[in-house]
Amino acid sequence: MARPRIDEERPMSDQPEHPRNVDDRVVEAFGDEWSRFGNESLDDEELREMFDAYASVFPWDDLPSDAVGFDAGCGSGRWARFFAPRVGRLICVDASAKALDVARRTLMGYDNVEFRHEDLSAMGIADGSCDFGYSLGVLHHIPDTEDATRACIRKLKPGAPFLVYVYYDLEGVGVVRRSLLTVATGLRMLISRLPRQIRHLVTDLLALVLYLPLARLARSVEQSGRNPSRIPLFQYRHRSFYVMRSGALDRFGTRLEKRYSRTEVIELLEGSGLTDVTFSDGPPWWVAVGRRSANRVVGS
Repeated sequence: MARPRIDEERPMSDQPEHPRNVDDRVVEAFGDEWSRFGNESLDDEELREMFDAYASVFPWDDLPSDAVGFDAGCGSGRWARFFAPRVGRLICVDASAKALDVARRTLMGYDNVEFRHEDLSAMGIADGSCDFGYSLGVLHHIPDTEDATRACIRKLKPGAPFLVYVYYDLEGVGVVRRSLLTVATGLRMLISRLPRQIRHLVTDLLALVLYLPLARLARSVEQSGRNPSRIPLFQYRHRSFYVMRSGALDRFGTRLEKRYSRTEVIELLEGSGLTDVTFSDGPPWWVAVGRRSANRVVGS
């Protein structure tokens, strides 16, 4: 039986004593993003395809039928809508009150979802109480990623899975693409400091003149029977322009972003208390899942 929904609107200043692990400007930017790009305009099939790319390595069959877990940095609730029907109870946590407002609308049909306005490093969930957890596209935007990751893993029962997506540092690619990343990072630092309305206008323009042409080129290359993965932004080749606009704002609208090599992801997850780390075979990179070690106490 589904449990009643509980909203936790406890101000983050009232959370247990712990140094704040948030950048207020980043939280504000993502609150604005999810307020602008909710889920109402997204095609269900497109959203499902995007979710499946993240969840391809998640061990659904290992979850108990009444599994309790958490979404660490739920944003608009975009991914929670696929977890909620398959679990007993889902706790959606985010540092942005604006994002949580959007998530409530997204998940209004589910009575087994709770919402908590909390810093990931100071979540009020009991340690060792959850059957699963996930954090998709969030940990690389947090000042102390290691601390937030350890905090998430402490909430898991021994053996419980934790699914993550963190940005790829383009290890192993050519000089040209790495140079493009350097240019994009410089642009991000400029664009993310613009006033909100101008920032939105600029990222919409980038979606039109950069994302859309490259995505269409990658699709044409794929249709010709060739591998499109060498083309920047090829992962958008089957995405709508709405998703491209959201992606451009996500990529260029935040001041804080970290990128990881595969080795660094393993070090992050294993160093935080996970074992059996497994990566997905395809994009987006890096998506990985591990299980909380049964023999290790996760430190604070």
